[in-house]
Amino acid sequence: MPNGANTQSFDPTFSPQGERLMAETLFNSIGDGAITTDEFGRITRINTTALKILGFKEHEVLGAWFPSKIIAVTEDGRSVNLIDRAITKAFLVGRAISEKAYYLKKNGQKIPLDVTVSPIIMRGKPIGALEVFRDKTMEYEIDRMKSEFITLASHQLRTPLTAIKTYTHMIVDGYVGTISPAQKKSMQTIISATNRMNELISTLLNVTRIESGSVEIAAKEVNVEKIIQEVRSEHLHLASEKKIRLEYNKLNQASPLLNTDTLLLKEVLANLITNAIKYTPQNGKIMITLRPSRQGILISVQDTGFGIPKYSQDQIFTKFYRASNALKQETTGIGLGLYLVKGLVKQLGGKIWFESQENKGTSFFLALPKTAPTKKVTPVD
Repeated sequence: MPNGANTQSFDPTFSPQGERLMAETLFNSIGDGAITTDEFGRITRINTTALKILGFKEHEVLGAWFPSKIIAVTEDGRSVNLIDRAITKAFLVGRAISEKAYYLKKNGQKIPLDVTVSPIIMRGKPIGALEVFRDKTMEYEIDRMKSEFITLASHQLRTPLTAIKTYTHMIVDGYVGTISPAQKKSMQTIISATNRMNELISTLLNVTRIESGSVEIAAKEVNVEKIIQEVRSEHLHLASEKKIRLEYNKLNQASPLLNTDTLLLKEVLANLITNAIKYTPQNGKIMITLRPSRQGILISVQDTGFGIPKYSQDQIFTKFYRASNALKQETTGIGLGLYLVKGLVKQLGGKIWFESQENKGTSFFLALPKTAPTKKVTPVD
């Protein structure tokens, strides 16, 4: 070939065979498990990671009907109906579906997964689906160990705290001799600190119970107004210290009855009212309102406090999150209160949301059904 002539080397990547090889290589290089099916749900491709997670050989799954080979179960081991599976939902709605799931490995072991299924659309018609999933076993095990540690540590901390609080009270009350006003003030500071520690321990234990799914619902018929009044009475002194009016308003004369867990409902209300007091300046106002709804009842806790900045509003129920204005006004919180509230409300079968304007105040709304669920609810995300 003469010098200077145009030359073009052959690149197999751009041949049909090369493109197929490249596609196969990319598919097998995906770090998560990946499976494709045709429009009838038959498995057409499965990558190395998926085979490793599920414990199958490639020839054992190719061509098999996806729901019969890849078995989905609930957390307690019951089979998941075909209509409730992510792959079915993706075909029905024509868009990607993401959810948590449990699959059975070939040996029958249950594994937790994050699953995303996307329908493969061609000319407006689904011709198959792509499912990508990630094994969460290690993360679940770490969470379990963390929860066990928190539970153990919390129980162990309570014993010395109880002793500190008991003997400090004895000193303040003069059981071991007369003390000066300055000493009494110091003792009261110790008591206040131990109370905060006990509250923190209780919060950590409750969070652990929710995340492990071990919250038991002891539902019985209760008068919601009576519960609200009890919790309000318990917080009147705290509110009066800041000269905050803590008021109650019922929008219906009938006494609303619910079949729910009294202790969990009190915990939710106590957290919402404490938060409102904490983040409302002196001479402010907090209004607790109870109104009936078609499904149950609606409780609102409205304050004239610092409010929640817009940029923080989508994170306010996140664990350990505190808005920047909250950090400036109150340094003692750790950002678990609202995370705990959301988890407890979910256990009660209810919903919680809020409306807020910075420097004007916040209103939290709690909707509860007439009857709380008796079965354990999936832990909060």
